[in-house]
Amino acid sequence: MHKAKSPNLSQIKHIVVVASGKGGVGKSTTAVNLALALHRLGGKVGLFDADIYGPSQPLMLGVAGARPRIAEGNQMEPITAHGITCNSVGFLVDDSQAMVWRGPMVVGAFNQILNDTRWGALDFLIIDMPPGTGDIQLSLAQSVPVTGAVIVTTPQDVALLDAKRGIEMFRKVQVPILGVVENMSLHTCSQCGHSEHIFGAGGAERIAKAYEVEVLGSLPLDARIRAQCDAGTPAVAADPQGQIASIYLQIATRVRDQLAGGAPSTAPRIEVVDD
Repeated sequence: MHKAKSPNLSQIKHIVVVASGKGGVGKSTTAVNLALALHRLGGKVGLFDADIYGPSQPLMLGVAGARPRIAEGNQMEPITAHGITCNSVGFLVDDSQAMVWRGPMVVGAFNQILNDTRWGALDFLIIDMPPGTGDIQLSLAQSVPVTGAVIVTTPQDVALLDAKRGIEMFRKVQVPILGVVENMSLHTCSQCGHSEHIFGAGGAERIAKAYEVEVLGSLPLDARIRAQCDAGTPAVAADPQGQIASIYLQIATRVRDQLAGGAPSTAPRIEVVDD
């Protein structure tokens, strides 16, 4: 299928998907913090919550219950939060409503929200994908000129296996892999200070080496990340100078540099390791 930009996508320089092979690995948290970090780096950024069955960005951005303004021609004006624009099926349905839709309905909703939103001129549109390698992923790859994909995983073997499937799927549809983000890489006890790789260690490094892609960054298993998103102020917005925000800024810098065609950033890599 020819990848022609719709009018509402024509002013977007880069469309980046954030994807995972399975749920529960922190994909949406990565997507929102990546979007906010790219904004902090000076970019004009939009965020499209494409997780039709489980939209979470309205809550994470602190705008749950908002509704996009409907403009002429049934076009939607995106919601603005923390300096970025966003649209999501979560703005359009009640948060207690179950999305009992078959594949074609999901793909139709995805395409309509994406193409009927007045995104305007953006440097980056981050798309928070649903987990897996199904209808929406294929529809997106076939119809939208995606610049690249960020794959999110944890060190757990089952998550790594699904991450590999995600990388293979995007490669088959010729979407470049920008790199891998590893969440929950290390947990440090807040009481005693003991650090432990609860879900294993080195998984993202092994995938990156096998597929010749970059590890964009590693995030700890830290309750603050969850609490900040639940409060509507993700880490990059809640604590811009903190360690977690710094890791997301590193990830955003590497993504930006790859999309610009430049060399990887020479900034120091921030990782959480045992002492």
